[in-house]
Amino acid sequence: MSDQPRRRGYHHGNLREALIEATIDLIEEKGPQGFTIAEAAKRAGVSAAAPYRHFAGRDDLIAEVARCGFVLFAELMEFAYDDGGPSALSAFLATGRAYLAFAEKHPGYYMAMFESGVPLNATPELARASERATAILTLAAARLSEHLPAERRPPASMFAAHIWAMSHGVVELFARSTPGSRGPFPADQLLETGIGIYLRGLGLIPPDTGPEPEKI
Repeated sequence: MSDQPRRRGYHHGNLREALIEATIDLIEEKGPQGFTIAEAAKRAGVSAAAPYRHFAGRDDLIAEVARCGFVLFAELMEFAYDDGGPSALSAFLATGRAYLAFAEKHPGYYMAMFESGVPLNATPELARASERATAILTLAAARLSEHLPAERRPPASMFAAHIWAMSHGVVELFARSTPGSRGPFPADQLLETGIGIYLRGLGLIPPDTGPEPEKI
């Protein structure tokens, strides 16, 4: 799994990267709607006109940050799934933990991706990057349900979307925002317990499956 290095300041030839890094920092400090493209230029150490060499405006710049975030996010999800353990369930749970880890470690990317208001189809590149990330969870869901008869098998994309929504809710309420400081349980415990309840309700794991199942 690769990670994207954080480079500070503008040097000749890396204006685009410098603006992206500056925007990530500003999003973390002020939120995705709390700054202007001129502020991003100033933070990168360039003129207010310089960003327009690469970006049509602030939303275009945020969309590129979101794309970079989805690329990193997909890599993290793929690594978690491949390294998740011997069972379909353990690999599935690993992707949930990866979601929480990404939100905690990369809040600027996370907010650009999910809280900026920039649509995921804003650019073809952003759409492809987001679809790659979604595909990992859908693949994990399909593998988890393949032991069920076809007539009883829920659409993998449906319950993958449900788990994605649950993961996002745990992040927003208990991992990043103010209520998180008062959370009664760790975020990863809340998510894994919720996933277990949901999957049992769908009949995807047996009612008596323990915390470390290895047979599914």
